[in-house]
Amino acid sequence: MSGERWSRPANASRWEAPAFGGAARFRVGATALLFAVAAAGNLALAASLRRRPPSRLRPLVAGLAAADLMMTFVAMPSDAVWNVTVQWYGGDALCRLLSFLKLLAMQASASVLTLIGLDRRRAVVRPLSARRGNRGALALAWSLSLLLAAPQLFVFGTVNAGLQADGGDGGDFIQCATHGAFGAPWQATLYNMFYLGTLYAIPLLVISCSYGHIVLHIKKAHARNKGGLRRSGADGVSRARMKTLKMTVLIVLSFVVCWTPYYLLGVWYWFRPEVVGFTPEYVHHGLFLFGNLNSCCDPLIYGFYTPSFRAELAGCRRRLRLRRRPPEKEREDETESGQRARRPVVG
Repeated sequence: MSGERWSRPANASRWEAPAFGGAARFRVGATALLFAVAAAGNLALAASLRRRPPSRLRPLVAGLAAADLMMTFVAMPSDAVWNVTVQWYGGDALCRLLSFLKLLAMQASASVLTLIGLDRRRAVVRPLSARRGNRGALALAWSLSLLLAAPQLFVFGTVNAGLQADGGDGGDFIQCATHGAFGAPWQATLYNMFYLGTLYAIPLLVISCSYGHIVLHIKKAHARNKGGLRRSGADGVSRARMKTLKMTVLIVLSFVVCWTPYYLLGVWYWFRPEVVGFTPEYVHHGLFLFGNLNSCCDPLIYGFYTPSFRAELAGCRRRLRLRRRPPEKEREDETESGQRARRPVVG
């Protein structure tokens, strides 16, 4: 959104350019680790979904994996490089483009999670209703995400932070920020609050209502079945559908747990900007990393509830081990297997 990487602390007598300190080094190292896990998991998930039979949930999970991959290959590397260089050396066009793509990935992830909640509600509450595919709804969600992320192309840009500080004697220090894009502080706050609603508050409200309706439906079914014969599954919900429901609940919970601290701190900053000066630097870095952890959780949760996905990953690991083995070792194994095959069977 419109955070300032180079904000001047309220209690500072002179503006000082940020440096590549210990907290930033930790952030770069942790980002590299998260990148490796998220890239491997989401690429494997995308490949697995191509081989799975068609279902209502498959395009939604594919859309979520696409958003996670965009976050992985756009936001994480650019953030790591930016922390190493400290200044922004990518130019104005790249500044605007990366700001747009990062918000697009976040908007798409929130929109797809909302669709998943609505889809699970319909699958449980109205399982016999006329079913339509989710591809149209998914295309609409991505289109809406593109529209909502477009203002980033105009709000962000390169700014000489050194000349903006201390009456212009801070030297040259180029950053990618929103400084000067708003005529008054309340406009920046309104802009950020709008995106807080579209990225977090509104999706969380819709998802909570959807799963709340599912819980009420299951309770009512349980009450109806209490005095008579129980149908297969949990209170009228098939075992397969209940398993999918549990998986999607965990995916939504990972989104809420990973991003809630980041957004709460953002709200605090927007209304009390002076806290930037006395909040430890590692808190800024840690909460952003915790939000990026969400891109790693989605494929892990999907794999936990999908045995075929775990089997495919195990097969990939076996093939990788075979490729890494030296030719001499393979010939020894072939010789040993041949000798065992020719050995007579006794008894």
